[in-house]
Amino acid sequence: MATATILRRPKPLADLLHELGDLPASRIRMNPRPKTATEKDVIALQKREGGLFELVDGTLVEKPMGMHESIVAAVLSHFLMSFVLPRKLGLIAGPDGMFRLTKGLVRMPDVSFVSWDQFPGGKISKEPIANLAPKLAAEVISKSNTRAEIKRKLREYFKAGVLLAWIVDPRKRTVAVHTRPTKPTMLKETETLDGGDVLPGFQLPLRELFAILDEEAPN
Repeated sequence: MATATILRRPKPLADLLHELGDLPASRIRMNPRPKTATEKDVIALQKREGGLFELVDGTLVEKPMGMHESIVAAVLSHFLMSFVLPRKLGLIAGPDGMFRLTKGLVRMPDVSFVSWDQFPGGKISKEPIANLAPKLAAEVISKSNTRAEIKRKLREYFKAGVLLAWIVDPRKRTVAVHTRPTKPTMLKETETLDGGDVLPGFQLPLRELFAILDEEAPN
């Protein structure tokens, strides 16, 4: 006796966008179709187009980064590398560094710190996606990042093993310091960011981080 095949209807786009953090539709890659994408698609897309896409629930989500966000992330990376590398504490990755937080979930923090003891055998894997969660993840938010999206990322980060997260807002010139998904410590431009238990001794006056945004060409 033949059995009928039940076809599932694709989830409406509005529901999907809400699920992903109330994202604008322009940030969703429609090919491959949402809910069907894999890590191979993330890697192929990065090689082919150079775009930054995270993999979330089988959906490719564009990672937005404008000029201001990119500059601030680069400056933050500079300060972190100046502290981490001479002390041989680990490595700093940029916004194209891919981390497999769990099966089917690939995130790319704008700046991240991974300690040497996290690498199997103390060696950097040649795989394009690191099968670990960084100890520190920093996100420099842009206009198209939503509050719900950042909340979701924070939940995923800490569930995967991230110990410290910084949410950097270049427009407000603030940093939200998280040691858990909720109830961050908010730092203003007049205050100093530190590495907490993850990077003891690291200190960065936020005026130095955001000063780059006021730079002008020399006369």
